[in-house]
Amino acid sequence: MSELKGLRGSPGLLDNRGPLCSLYQRLLADPDGESNKLSDDLLRQQLEVIRNDCSQLPEHPGQLMSWVERNCTAVALEYCCYLKARQQGGARRYFRNRAHALYFLQGVAPTKQVDGAWLYGVLEHWQDHRYDGLIITYLEELGDGEPTQNHVAIYRRLLVEFGCDSNVGLPDELFLQGTIQLALGQCARNYMPEVLGYNLGYEQLPLHLLISAYELAELGIDPYYFSLHVTIDNASTGHAHRAVQGVLELMPRGMDGDRFWQRVQQGYRLNNVGPGSIAVIQSFDLEAELVRMLERKSPFGQHMHSDYCRFEGKSVNQWLAHPVQIPAFLQALQGKGWIVRHQNPTDSRFWHLIEGAGAAMFGVFSGLEKQLLHDWIAGDWSSQQRVIPVRRGPLTECSPLPNQVEDPETQVLRTALANEPVEREFALLLPWLGPQRHHRPAGLFATRRFIELRARLG
Repeated sequence: MSELKGLRGSPGLLDNRGPLCSLYQRLLADPDGESNKLSDDLLRQQLEVIRNDCSQLPEHPGQLMSWVERNCTAVALEYCCYLKARQQGGARRYFRNRAHALYFLQGVAPTKQVDGAWLYGVLEHWQDHRYDGLIITYLEELGDGEPTQNHVAIYRRLLVEFGCDSNVGLPDELFLQGTIQLALGQCARNYMPEVLGYNLGYEQLPLHLLISAYELAELGIDPYYFSLHVTIDNASTGHAHRAVQGVLELMPRGMDGDRFWQRVQQGYRLNNVGPGSIAVIQSFDLEAELVRMLERKSPFGQHMHSDYCRFEGKSVNQWLAHPVQIPAFLQALQGKGWIVRHQNPTDSRFWHLIEGAGAAMFGVFSGLEKQLLHDWIAGDWSSQQRVIPVRRGPLTECSPLPNQVEDPETQVLRTALANEPVEREFALLLPWLGPQRHHRPAGLFATRRFIELRARLG
């Protein structure tokens, strides 16, 4: 897919939130009646978009489990071929360098940061045993209330660690899948068949998940978020298995069942809307992304430099005054010897301005932005010091400090729950298990309490 090519062009346009990003942010605020209507409008629109999509589930729901097993087997065989090629000296399939991998992490972040949101609406059916498997799946996405296992918390920590936690400059299209997930979670009462179909598609094990985990580890980036999904989505007992069970449990009989199954298939096809992981990976162009990044930053730096250094007769401020000059400015830095391409970046004077003790521009560039500069300067040069692959896995939760004050939101929630009947407790807990809140301390507490109450009721 190439639909992302060229979408990161104009810095002025990029910094304005598009309609999808705006709706995404609105749904991540506390939803109201208007956002409910906007969600419904979005789902109707996108279901119309995929009306003629040829992606097919099996002809009959009774064939779903064998379909899942065939998919899992095919992916496993493809991954074996990939590993064999790598063991024979083949290059990475996805990420040419670390900047490419961080670009990917940032590009898919709007989807990963609402992981599981499409299933939020099943929680209100906590008394209906037919929803048990779907509820368990959603609670596992929330890490069962454990901060080191909550999927959104894991991904957020990953983004912060590598300095790619900003949405600035992301094309609006990258917010589409995440917005659909939020909309399905909010409108589940009217779209439960579509929720089930979407869940069927999303919980299948894709080849790109396995390869991404492998190559991220090679580049020194913790792959735990991705490897966790490899195990938890398994077809034997995991989310893929429960996705099938959920459809079969809720399928009505007779003609209603036929219509229900058609809607499940439409929900399944919603997975194909908008650019996915492979499209984000394929859209990366190192030099073009570097130029766009510097264009976005140039308005903030054009008055911050002295006129002492001049390149081809222009001061740095003059070069930065017009973002269109950035490519020529990079050439001027090379002509002056401040940047030496295809060598160790530490050989370039410019690199020492942004990295290391006493760097004049310390803190000006984020982790991703520095990686773009590093990998562009390095070019064909490859360091003799091999990156040590990481497979760290989950973080170990630190023991609480003595007399540590509890989070204020959690205190308020505890007080509200005190001495309430069970039905009222569930009603108070549910908003805290939503995609807007579940990764916060009070949301994690609410998740654990929700699980405790369900276990008590048997």
